[in-house]
Amino acid sequence: MKSLNSKTVVVTGSSRGIGLAIAKACAVAGANVVLSSRNINNLWKPINELRGRGFSVQGFQADVKNEAEISSLFESSKLAFGKIDVWINNAGVAGGYRTLQSMTPTEIQEVINTNLMGTLYACRLMIPYFVSMGGGTIINIGGRGGHGNPSPFQAPYAASKAAITSLTRSLAAENKGKPVSINCFFPGMVETDIYKDVMTCPETDSKMGLMPILLKAFATPIDRVQKVTLEMCCFRPGKITGKCYSAERPERFLRALRALPDFLSYSKTKPR
Repeated sequence: MKSLNSKTVVVTGSSRGIGLAIAKACAVAGANVVLSSRNINNLWKPINELRGRGFSVQGFQADVKNEAEISSLFESSKLAFGKIDVWINNAGVAGGYRTLQSMTPTEIQEVINTNLMGTLYACRLMIPYFVSMGGGTIINIGGRGGHGNPSPFQAPYAASKAAITSLTRSLAAENKGKPVSINCFFPGMVETDIYKDVMTCPETDSKMGLMPILLKAFATPIDRVQKVTLEMCCFRPGKITGKCYSAERPERFLRALRALPDFLSYSKTKPR
């Protein structure tokens, strides 16, 4: 286990799922951890759980698409622990599994503003802070479509994640030589509650029956996500920057082979 003793790590969108798993791993590694969520009530359970285990944790409300709330999270985190060493832009909205035309303009804006604008606002704030403090690390969470690959039925989400990859590399180049690491992390498909009650449309309703099989075949183990994130948190600021890392491993193809009977069974029984 990598050590983050005396470090302070802020994880946006960390009341559940990948964000909470990363926050827990950082706490176990010795960090002071700041959780955040759009709804403060969603934070009490994980905060109490982690504090009950003796970890140093605080939690603050923050809707990342609101620049003022990111600034408030920044100031509250500094006040709580004196400094910030790592900022992880994890908060995100998927938008379901739908065609573009089935989404409202408001829903599309929610995806883009949360995933992209929230990351932009945070980076704009954190880069000069880390430079002034002598070093720091920003980790942007990537996702499906982040490498520019086609991502049907998730076009706004994929566009936002492709932008995150470009943003990460651009900001790293822009700040080359400074004591700041700005990297991107692709956790892959991880089995969390984000896959429950996924919004669909008529074109995708029948496809959702395949989701449990896809998760069985390709899901990244959450402990692998935690391990890679911890390694990235421990980079010496400025030494490694502008890189994209993935938690996916070749063994996922072995899991896919084990799930083959399920795929074949589904193909015979799926709705026509």
